[in-house]
Amino acid sequence: MFDSLDETLKHDLKAQSSPRERMMLYGSVAGVSLLLFGGILAAMKYMG
Repeated sequence: MFDSLDETLKHDLKAQSSPRERMMLYGSVAGVSLLLFGGILAAMKYMG
């Protein structure tokens, strides 16, 4: 009867996006994270 907010959000996310869309989202987040991390490492290498 009393669902937690986390369970409600998970249910809503599954209802509005397909598995393919979720994988594309996770992949793009991972790609951007790698680019930012690589940029920081490259900056540190060239500074020192």
